[in-house]
Amino acid sequence: MNIFENIINHKVSNITADELLKYAKQFNISVKKAEAEQIAQYLRGKKVNIFNDSERTKLIKEIAKVAGADTAKSVNKLFLMFTK
Repeated sequence: MNIFENIINHKVSNITADELLKYAKQFNISVKKAEAEQIAQYLRGKKVNIFNDSERTKLIKEIAKVAGADTAKSVNKLFLMFTK
């Protein structure tokens, strides 16, 4: 894994609700404040590689359990933007 991927994965595992909302707004993705708080709390401290399709898929499924399927789809779009 290169340094760029490490930085992004570290940021994902330490993201705050406000940062998540900022990125969602930047990429025109709809995420509500309460959902962002739930997602940020879930992601905090998780070691996940969003560049790995199977790990990201597993993470999105877990986020869907926490915040709902529509929000998980939005977060997946955001993750895909980070990986490009």
